[in-house]
Amino acid sequence: MKIHLIGLGKMGSNLARNLHSHKHDVRGFDLDSNQRLSLEKDGIKTYDNLKDLLTRTNKERLVVWLMVPNHIVDNVISDISPYLREKDIIIDGGNSNFNKSVERYHRLNELEIEFVDVGTSGGTYGARFGACLMVGGSKDTFDYLKDVYKDISLDKGYGYMGGPGAGHFTKMVHNGIEYGMMQAIGEGFELIEKSPFKVDYKMLSEVWNNGSIIASNLIDFAAKAFNKDAKLERLLGRIDDSGEGKWMVETALDYEVALPVIAGSLFTRYKSRDDDKFSERVVAALRREFGGHAIYKKK
Repeated sequence: MKIHLIGLGKMGSNLARNLHSHKHDVRGFDLDSNQRLSLEKDGIKTYDNLKDLLTRTNKERLVVWLMVPNHIVDNVISDISPYLREKDIIIDGGNSNFNKSVERYHRLNELEIEFVDVGTSGGTYGARFGACLMVGGSKDTFDYLKDVYKDISLDKGYGYMGGPGAGHFTKMVHNGIEYGMMQAIGEGFELIEKSPFKVDYKMLSEVWNNGSIIASNLIDFAAKAFNKDAKLERLLGRIDDSGEGKWMVETALDYEVALPVIAGSLFTRYKSRDDDKFSERVVAALRREFGGHAIYKKK
């Protein structure tokens, strides 16, 4: 199938190579000439403008796959809309808010253009060698693209999650679970670090990942990280996020569902970016005032 892929960053470029290796006719667009050149070397046709990318040679049905940051999805849709017509398909493979995906589906449906939300997991390696795809949108469009999903996913690594927004909703939940799992792993290693035992973290990660209940990709990633830096001394403890955890907590409040672990992991990420640590200073001041406890001043 011919796929017009917009956004050739780390995920998009690997997805393009995955599609190409499965004999799909993938055409790429990105403003970054280096990204285009890299794919051209692999035999993938790229373009520096949308008009050429989306020019039809016949009455073909266009399939446009977006791998762009969520905050520019609407802008990209506006830019490509003049080149689209009835029955064409837009796939959003990025991490968009599911509410926005529902809106986009209905807005484009009025133009008889299909919109598909695909939650994409597996990281850059998965994008290249076998992704995990959670697909939302109409069932007919899912069936039309099913062979593409099958080709670029691991065995049983794709599925139809339901109507518009379901793909990005389930990916949001997936990422929230990921937050909680990573936080638990980090806290466990911190307890070991503060203990009197001199444990080899790489070795421990490998032991845990062979036969234990917590064996997982995340534990494998921990082993790889400790192999590069035994005590992670070259890293800052700052944890960024791309929004899904916040969306999940907000959605849980709307649905009145308790998510204490995931909410706690999200707040920990926020706190990791706090260089000033004002709340901790307030608590220290309170302890000094009511109990005469020692405080530590900046040098």
